[in-house]
Amino acid sequence: MNETPSKSFSRRLLWRFLDGSRALFLLSMFSAAVSALADMVSPQIVRVAVDNVLGGKALIPGSLAARFVERLGGAAYLSGHLWVLALALLAFALLRVLSLYIFRVSNTAAAERLTKTMRDRLFLHIERLPFSWHMRHHTGDIIQRCTSDIETLKGFISEQMTSIFRIAVLLVLALIFMAGMDRRLTVIALAPVPFILFYSFRFHNKIGTAFLACDENEGKLSSMAQENLTGVRVVRAFGRERQERDRFFGQNEYYTGLWMKLARPMSQYWSIGDVLSGTQILLIVVFGSVYCLRGRMTAGAFIAFLSYAAMLTWPVRMLGRMVAEMSKAGVSIDRIAAIMQAEEEKETGRALRPDMDGDIVFEHVSFAYENGPEVLHDLSFTMKAGTTLGILGGTGSGKSTMMLLLDKLYALPEEGGRITIGGVDIRDIETRWLREHIGIVLQEPYLFSRTIAENIGITQPEPDLARIREAARAACLDETVQGFAKGYDTFVGERGVTLSGGQKQRAAIARALTQQTPIMIFDDSLSAVDTETDAKIRAALEARFGSASILLISHRITTLSKADQILVLENGRIVEQGSHEQLKNGHGIYAQICRIQSGEAAV
Repeated sequence: MNETPSKSFSRRLLWRFLDGSRALFLLSMFSAAVSALADMVSPQIVRVAVDNVLGGKALIPGSLAARFVERLGGAAYLSGHLWVLALALLAFALLRVLSLYIFRVSNTAAAERLTKTMRDRLFLHIERLPFSWHMRHHTGDIIQRCTSDIETLKGFISEQMTSIFRIAVLLVLALIFMAGMDRRLTVIALAPVPFILFYSFRFHNKIGTAFLACDENEGKLSSMAQENLTGVRVVRAFGRERQERDRFFGQNEYYTGLWMKLARPMSQYWSIGDVLSGTQILLIVVFGSVYCLRGRMTAGAFIAFLSYAAMLTWPVRMLGRMVAEMSKAGVSIDRIAAIMQAEEEKETGRALRPDMDGDIVFEHVSFAYENGPEVLHDLSFTMKAGTTLGILGGTGSGKSTMMLLLDKLYALPEEGGRITIGGVDIRDIETRWLREHIGIVLQEPYLFSRTIAENIGITQPEPDLARIREAARAACLDETVQGFAKGYDTFVGERGVTLSGGQKQRAAIARALTQQTPIMIFDDSLSAVDTETDAKIRAALEARFGSASILLISHRITTLSKADQILVLENGRIVEQGSHEQLKNGHGIYAQICRIQSGEAAV
C-alpha cells in the first residue's frame, strides 16, 4: 500500500474521527487543567504557612496570598489555628482528586468512542472499495492498520494530546509563581528546557522513518501469519511446516532487528532527558540553598520552588515524549489515511434499474488487469434470455474474467467495448441492482466462520430454514447436512475448513440459489463434486431455474453438454461456438477434450 496521503488530508481525517468524542475530550482536558491548578496552589499554601504564618514575614498588601490569608482570618488567627490551612490543603487535594476522576472517566469514554468511530468508518470504507483494490493489498497489512495503528492513534490522543492542557497550565502557573518568588532562580531552572525540546524535535525527525519501517514490516508479519493459519491444510499436506517456519522466523528476526535498531536512539533520548532533568533539579538545589543562606530567599519560598521544579520535571519530559509519540501517531494516521483516501466504488453511469431478464450481449469486449497484458481480446457473443451458456477454456483463457466484468467486480473501460443486459449497458445499471439480480458461485467458494444455515442464508435479510433447506436440496447438500450431529446448526469453522471441497461448493451453490435471481453464474463451481452429484445438481437447476439465464463455466463436457450454446475460449478469444452436438462432431478443441474425457470414462 504505497499511496502516501497529504498531511492536510490526514489532519482532516483525524478531525472527522473525533466526531462523537470531541466534547468528552474537551471535558477531560478541562478537568486536567483544573487538577493542575489545584497542584499549583498547594505549594503556595505551604509557603504562606512557613514564611508568613509561622515565620512572621509580612504579606505584600493586595497580593493574592494576602487576600487568601485575610479570608481565612488573618495571619495572627492562622498561627494559632493551623488546622485551617490544613483544611485548605485538603480542599485543594479533594478538588485535584475529583478533577482527576472526571478526567479519567471522560478520557476513557472519549478514547473508546474514538476507537469505535475509527473502526466503524474504516471497516465501512473498506467494504465499499472496489474488488480490484482488495486484490492489490495484503489482508494481513489491512488488518494491522485496522488494529495496531488505530490503537497507536488512540493512545497518542488519549494519553498525550489530552495532557497538553494540564502541562500548559502547569508550565504557565509554575513560571508565574516561580518568577514571583525569584526570577534569577527561575531562569536557572528553565536553562535545560530548550535543550530538552530541541533534542526531542531532532529525535522526532530521526525516528519517523524508522517507525514507518517497523509498522510496514509488522503488516508483513501479520500477512504471513494469516496466510499460514488459513492455509494450514495446504502447509500440512505438502509438508511445508519447516519452510514456512523458517520463512516466518526470518521475517520475525528482521522485524525484531528493526525495533532493536530503534531502541538505541530511544534509549539515548530518554537517558539524555534524565540527565537534563536531573541537572535542572541539581541547579535549583545548589543555587536555592545559596540564596537561602544569603537571605535572598525564604525557607518557605525555597520549599515551594522545589515543589514546582519537581512538578515541572515530568511535564517537560512529557512534552518531549509527546514529540516522540507524535512520530508513531503520525505514521499510524498516514497508514490509516492511505486506506481512507482510496476511492470508493462509484456509479459510472445513470444508475438505472432495468428488467434483468433480457439478452446478455458482449460487444467487442477487451480487458487487461492493471499493469498487465490484455486478457480478453475483442469478445463478441449474444446469450438469449432464459438459456444456458456453457463456457470451456484452459487456465488463463479469460473465463472468470468475463464473469467478473459482467458482475462489475472489475470496471470495463470505455475503450474496452460494451456488455449489455436487455439492451442496457451495464455501466448504466445501478451496481447494487445489478448484483442483486446476478447469483454467482465463484471458482473458490468462501464460507464464513458461522453455521451452515447462516452461510446458506447469508443473502437473505431474515434467513428462513425452509427456504435454506429447499436450496440445499437443489444443491444436493440437504441429505449430507442431515447426517451431521447438529444439522444446519453445524459450525463450519474458518473458511469452511471442516467441510470437504465438494461440500463447500454445494453450500456456495445453495447460497446462490436462495437469491432466486434471473441470472446465475457458476464459475467452475462443480469441479469438486462427483459426476453423479454433478448431474443431480444440473437437473435440479433446470427444474428450479427454467426461465433463468445460466452461465456455466466448467472443464467437464458432461456438465456443459446440456447447455443451449457453448463457447470455447483460448488465450482470451472465442475459438469455437455452437451446441454440444455441433462442437462434438467438429475437429476443434471441444471435440478433442470430449474424446479424451469419454475415453477416460470408458476406462
